[in-house]
Amino acid sequence: MNVNRRRELQINFRVTPAERQMIKDRIMKSGYREEGEYLRRMAIDGYIFHLDNSDLKQLIYEINKIGTNINQIAHKINKDNEIYQTDMDELKEKMDRVWRLLRQSILQQP
Repeated sequence: MNVNRRRELQINFRVTPAERQMIKDRIMKSGYREEGEYLRRMAIDGYIFHLDNSDLKQLIYEINKIGTNINQIAHKINKDNEIYQTDMDELKEKMDRVWRLLRQSILQQP
């Protein structure tokens, strides 16, 4: 072992060729010159975020349903020149669902 080395321990791990290329690309973009320096900084200071988008996906689904209903209502209004209360009630019910999902999603955030 080289007595002039400050770091005595070595860490090894395996990657796929695709992962290796991704690491190389990130090193190039980061401005670090040395791979070891970059990997050490990421291991010490890096962050990994796990996002659960299931609420967001449900919200998008509900909003899309509302958009479809609005288009159907607009078509009926243009055709008949009348607004039907049942259509408005259905739209209000779906909007209430979206607001519930939003409130639930916001309250679950840390």
